[in-house]
Amino acid sequence: MITYRARLDVPRELAQHLGRLLRAERRRRGTRTDTRALTCFWQAVLGLRWFRQHADVTALARDHGISRATGYRYLDEVITVLAQQAPDLHDALRRAKDEGASHVILDGKVFSCDRYGEKTTSVKGEPIDLWYSGKAHEHGGNIQALSAPNGFPLWVSDVEPGSVHDLTAAREHVLGALYWAASQLGLPTLADGGYDGAGIGVHTPVKQPAGDQVLDVDNRTYNALLRGLRCLGERGFAVLTGRWRALRHITASPRKTGDIVKAALVLTHFEHGRLT
Repeated sequence: MITYRARLDVPRELAQHLGRLLRAERRRRGTRTDTRALTCFWQAVLGLRWFRQHADVTALARDHGISRATGYRYLDEVITVLAQQAPDLHDALRRAKDEGASHVILDGKVFSCDRYGEKTTSVKGEPIDLWYSGKAHEHGGNIQALSAPNGFPLWVSDVEPGSVHDLTAAREHVLGALYWAASQLGLPTLADGGYDGAGIGVHTPVKQPAGDQVLDVDNRTYNALLRGLRCLGERGFAVLTGRWRALRHITASPRKTGDIVKAALVLTHFEHGRLT
């Protein structure tokens, strides 16, 4: 066996912040002092290595001198305590308005995961894999997100199975709050054509008329402006998946995808100074 030195490219302050959250969780659970195999700091390092490098949990456990089962349990605890710090939807909208945002951007993404054989019935009455996305052509979990006008991620939803359409997932998790933001905060939402019919305050491109009809020049101009602003929302998911490699393919239960993405959002907010 070969040993070597390595460097984890995350701020030490982030590991210390996560360690404090883990310490608070241990106190909440009533964990006695010196009964854990790892200190809170090194448990935080284990979790950050998994998020940043998508390292194999068995290898992580071996590196930290703990069993494989303990490694999985510690990682699950890291994900849970981070996800609990994720911003509330209404708080995220209020903060966006207070920071001078002219709008927010709604987008959805299917996060790839291992195959999960749970079945459902399609609109055609045929049995299909619940977690298979026809849009992404792979198994995954559907996450809705709101981004700032510059594309920085502000909020992410709980997970829906990959077979669920973006508009259906949005109705379940976010549209009600967006109506409130549009009417009470004067904060509209921009979205792509997949959210057509979402409702007042959610702006989507005007559809191309059927047949040989051509969109009016005003509508074409509106679509160009909306798409030019909305496309920055694609950056939100890119910021998360580019920094935290564990999001590129979820190997845990698909139902944990929401907590994993929320945890990554909290890590991102800390690194960008939105948390202290």
